[in-house]
Amino acid sequence: MSVSLRIGIIGGGGWLGGAIAGSILDSDLVDPRNLCLSYRSRQPDRFPDSFWTKDNQELADRSDVILLSVRPDDWRPFALDASGKLVISVMAGIRLGALSERHKTGRVVRALPNAAAEVRKSYTPWIGANEITRNDRAVVRAIFETCGSEDEVASESDIDYLTGLSGSGPAFPALLAAAMMRDAVARGLSAEVARRAVNTVISGAGRLLERRDECPNNVVQTFLDYRGTTAAAIEGMRAAGFDISVADGLSAAFKKSVSMGEAS
Repeated sequence: MSVSLRIGIIGGGGWLGGAIAGSILDSDLVDPRNLCLSYRSRQPDRFPDSFWTKDNQELADRSDVILLSVRPDDWRPFALDASGKLVISVMAGIRLGALSERHKTGRVVRALPNAAAEVRKSYTPWIGANEITRNDRAVVRAIFETCGSEDEVASESDIDYLTGLSGSGPAFPALLAAAMMRDAVARGLSAEVARRAVNTVISGAGRLLERRDECPNNVVQTFLDYRGTTAAAIEGMRAAGFDISVADGLSAAFKKSVSMGEAS
């Protein structure tokens, strides 16, 4: 799918905004000349055929669809008149009502892609206000399908929960990988061998789950049923509180998302 709309990304010079921009251009969703990006300090060297600006209102005026990819604390001070245009926020915590009031449009969407957008493997849940149109929904899906996969969810509470589960998601395998690598080095492996072993295990597991497309619990149960070394490891981790720690972490992320929205 390609669209003739002009897309603007506020924060296009940042990590996530730049990843979304790269995915949009790599998929030929829009012509590079119809992509506008803003930056804060120094203009990046990427996307030379697109329009760059430090003026967010200029970006909004040039765009049909405005994507907000900034930190919530950086968003709160600036005023941006979107004049009834489609505004898509990828900021954690900021509510649809706050977006609509601040930017003078009822066509607002909350979406939560993650850092894997850089390799087009993001999962993006999203929800739109009542005023968004069927065409708006198609545009949102098209944008985030360039980054990976997407789902429209039922409520803002779902987005708040998924802020931790999928929005923070790439950090969790990295957290597990870091713990595994520390243990491997402590057991005498070289850092180079430990890093290569751990990174390959994590990436291989992701590809296996994606290819088989089955419930992760079924994969775990298969290993438990073998009653071998993997089962011993799983049982040891669970006995130490692995499942509870994960639930506590996701709960903390959910509460943080809600509190960020209340602060807006």
